Amino acid sequence: MALRNTSDYYKGVGNIPFEGKDSDNPLSFKYYNPDQLVAGKRMGEHLKFAVAYWHSFCGTGADPFGPGTLQHPWDIPSDPMDAAKAKADAAFEFIEKIGFDYFCFHDFDLIREGSSLKESEKRLAKIVEYVKGKMQKTGVQLLWGTANCFSNPRYMNGAATNPDFKVVARAGAQIKLALDTTIELNGHNYVFWGGREGYMSLLNTDMKRELDHMGRFLGMARDYARKAGFKGTFFIEPKPMEPMKHQYDFDAATVIGFLNHYGLESDFKLNIEVNHATLASHSFAHELEVAASHGMLGSIDANRGDYQNGWDTDQFPNNITEVTEAMLILLEAGGLKGGGINFDAKIRRNSTDPEDIFHAHIGGADTFARALLIADRIINSSRYTQLRKERYSSFDQGHGKKFEEGRLALKDLYEIAMEGEEPKLRSGKQELFENIINQYI
Repeated sequence: MALRNTSDYYKGVGNIPFEGKDSDNPLSFKYYNPDQLVAGKRMGEHLKFAVAYWHSFCGTGADPFGPGTLQHPWDIPSDPMDAAKAKADAAFEFIEKIGFDYFCFHDFDLIREGSSLKESEKRLAKIVEYVKGKMQKTGVQLLWGTANCFSNPRYMNGAATNPDFKVVARAGAQIKLALDTTIELNGHNYVFWGGREGYMSLLNTDMKRELDHMGRFLGMARDYARKAGFKGTFFIEPKPMEPMKHQYDFDAATVIGFLNHYGLESDFKLNIEVNHATLASHSFAHELEVAASHGMLGSIDANRGDYQNGWDTDQFPNNITEVTEAMLILLEAGGLKGGGINFDAKIRRNSTDPEDIFHAHIGGADTFARALLIADRIINSSRYTQLRKERYSSFDQGHGKKFEEGRLALKDLYEIAMEGEEPKLRSGKQELFENIINQYI
């Protein structure tokens, strides 16, 4: 299949170079240098940046109060195949110029959904061949694929958790096609985001039945993909609310409990999104730590919320303290398990110039790269690691060590406490830890 010239949509913008922090060039990286060694690996291996197909090439800036402000030239063709090819041309031109190695997509980000399941399947098959050609030409890889089982009105009451079996079956068919597409494009992973898997009211909801259905549905999808040769990791992305009042994948701890309950923990990990963490009244670091402590830290959707708004604003990350704390966890956990860092973020409604999408990704990449460098210096050059270790030193020997090893009973704790003195207060040194972070920033 013939490929178009890929230099049509972002004229005037060349490949984005690394120029260092003293550069005044807005179209250059100040900290992101993928070949720089950090903690024994290339920065590009630590971070594995991906571009989100939906926000970057499907988003128009529309909101509940008005239509879109971005008029993408690739949306002009009325024929869905022509429009999909044009979008792919723009996407791979951008990904090449920004210099990232990966992208992520929902099934119908690639091409408009058809009026029937059969028509949708035909459309996906055609555009997959075209996208595969773009990937082969550019070397760009698919970090993960997923399915949009939440936008179409048929999913107003959920997909896998819908009370109507016909809708559950339709969702199963769509997931099969999305898995087929991901496998065909050699996707490294596959993500499940429960867009409408939750409830608006408990009055009309059989929660146990819906959760059982979701567990069974995910197991069926896993089994199908494994038989089809998929060797990657499945991710679940926690979110507490939006669009439903309550999402079943509320937060990292909830998802881990769900996976363990339904016997899915061996195949699934977590894809942690920053803005979803804050919507759940957690910090980004908290959600990463919960996932990492259970060996479930799979991937990251990088963005941020607005602290004055209580909804999912999906802004590009720029909070260096927040991301530095996250990178400390990432390094101490030994990295992500299969995934990468996908910029699930969108430029603002009033950012309407073609180069704005470059500025956004440059800023996001530099924030994570700078935070990674800072976290590495904190671990290797400061007292941070030693101070944390000292705080738990009573468990490194004597009775504390026996407790951790499971060699004490509750009666033993009683006898030890009766024989000992009243414990002395030991400072947590929170301010000192905070000062170390600020010092290295």
